[in-house]
Amino acid sequence: MSGRPAEGERFEHPAYGVLRPVTPEAAVLLADNPSVMTLDGTNTWVLRAPGEESCVVVDPGPSDEAHLARAAGFGPVAQVLLTHGHPDHAEGAREFGERVGAPVRALDPALRLGGEGLAHGDVVAAAGLEIRVVGTPGHTSDSLCFLVGGAVLTGDTILGRGTTIVAHPDGRLGDYLESLRVLADLPPGTTVLPGHGPELPDAAEAARRYLAHREQRLAQVAAALEALGPDATARQVVESVYADVDRALWPAAEWSVRAQLEHLRR
Repeated sequence: MSGRPAEGERFEHPAYGVLRPVTPEAAVLLADNPSVMTLDGTNTWVLRAPGEESCVVVDPGPSDEAHLARAAGFGPVAQVLLTHGHPDHAEGAREFGERVGAPVRALDPALRLGGEGLAHGDVVAAAGLEIRVVGTPGHTSDSLCFLVGGAVLTGDTILGRGTTIVAHPDGRLGDYLESLRVLADLPPGTTVLPGHGPELPDAAEAARRYLAHREQRLAQVAAALEALGPDATARQVVESVYADVDRALWPAAEWSVRAQLEHLRR
């Protein structure tokens, strides 16, 4: 589930349509699709080694002509990679791949275009880079992260602010917790390049924070289930456990609660 600033807290809003360098290998182009679920919008990442002309584009984003045209304008595109198949990340991928003449690679075969798939342990060699693929199911069953340089592209597994949802029934809480443990073992100082929100300085620290939050919520859901009875609905649990969360986020919270209830009942 995405997050909003706390009262009195402000986040700098990046400019739409501007390619912003973040690391020596990665720059971000923000799609103009802000919402409760997407924060400021979807981060489309453009990867290349210093001095390289070609690039790798990760998560072209929604089917937005202006955004896709901008993303196509930063040099020849060698490959298109997807962190997962949610429309705000992947809806425009096929159109983009056809536009730039590049294969679209993803874990889900239905999302691919003219190229091989992606799986945990793969290494994508393109644009002067070696991009290592890490399987991180949980948010969705097809979620992947990409390690490049001293950074990790996390899609929706870790966001730049707030927390993400476990998109039940496709996403499973047990898988998500294990994926967070994998990210918690990354070297200190590995930069998070998220699918939404600003970059974060330390992936391991962010993953540990997410784990603590999930464990706290899981304990709260277990307590609510005990109080409400074993047949309590996800909505009833949300009303009890997520009373401190903006009600606009409650429909998304129900996804995560369903995953939590399944996890507890298993």
